Amino acid sequence: MDTKYTVSLAKLMKDNSYELIFSPKDTKDIYISATEVNRPGLILLIYLEFFDAARVQFLGLYELGYLKSLGEKEARKSLQYFCSQEPALLVVTRGQECPSDLLELAGHYGIPVLGTGETTSGSMATLISYLGVELAERITRHGVFVEVSGEGVLILGNSGVGKSETALELIKRGHRLIADDAVEIRRVSARTLVGSAPDNIRHFIELRGVGVINARRIFGMGAVKLTEKIDMVIQLEPWEDGKIYDRMGLDNEYTEILGIRVPVAVVPVRPGRNLSIIIEAAAMNNRQKKMGYNAAKELLQKLGMADDIEAQEVQVDFGW
Repeated sequence: MDTKYTVSLAKLMKDNSYELIFSPKDTKDIYISATEVNRPGLILLIYLEFFDAARVQFLGLYELGYLKSLGEKEARKSLQYFCSQEPALLVVTRGQECPSDLLELAGHYGIPVLGTGETTSGSMATLISYLGVELAERITRHGVFVEVSGEGVLILGNSGVGKSETALELIKRGHRLIADDAVEIRRVSARTLVGSAPDNIRHFIELRGVGVINARRIFGMGAVKLTEKIDMVIQLEPWEDGKIYDRMGLDNEYTEILGIRVPVAVVPVRPGRNLSIIIEAAAMNNRQKKMGYNAAKELLQKLGMADDIEAQEVQVDFGW
């Protein structure tokens, strides 16, 4: 069974600078659960099919203008029909005055009403984006999440493999920490994952032998970030003699998180390897691949082995 996420009306108002016009109870006790929003033009015309009462309903110039064009009796009938469906929330845009009949019916049916000075389309777009994040499907993974050269890099591995120490070195090299130990991952669209830290551990790093440090306090605000898109995964694992590791990087390997494929690179760990520089190079290389450049393919072409690229099983011994 899928988990249903909600956001309180109080938080929605605060984060989007909405003005409270009417609420039937404390806004902390009212919750929004639908990611979609709606302009109720058709329902004002008394057409109910496909109407979703859980969606936030926006009343702009067209909707209120239409109601004004009706006679008082017809406008009341239209609003009565609309409010009787008990929509989760009404938002009056462009700083317009809320009609007295609408306010009365909202009170009767217990419908909260908010106001905003923004345009209807602009306000809807902002709220859709906001709800897409707040109500997104999510999981929490044990790992470290950092922004490296503009790429969101999720570092995974068993406890003690060196994830937090690597993150600390990356911060020292000018990159930014998003989460240590627990990474909250949200699927905000069909192709995008966003990672963040739980509020209670945000900016903290645990270092064995040292203890817990606050990265923001020690390194400043430029060393941390609240959220970032997940562009790639680095899987750290202890070095195993005899195991074959990818030495070409001809094609991306992928892992699946919440149904979305994310490029993954397995990086073996052993004394003497500078993991922060390796991850830095991996992040920049991942960006180049997204832009259409593949260093391995160019090298094979320069070696006259372009025909072997499609085989994806090229074995080249460079003596490294």
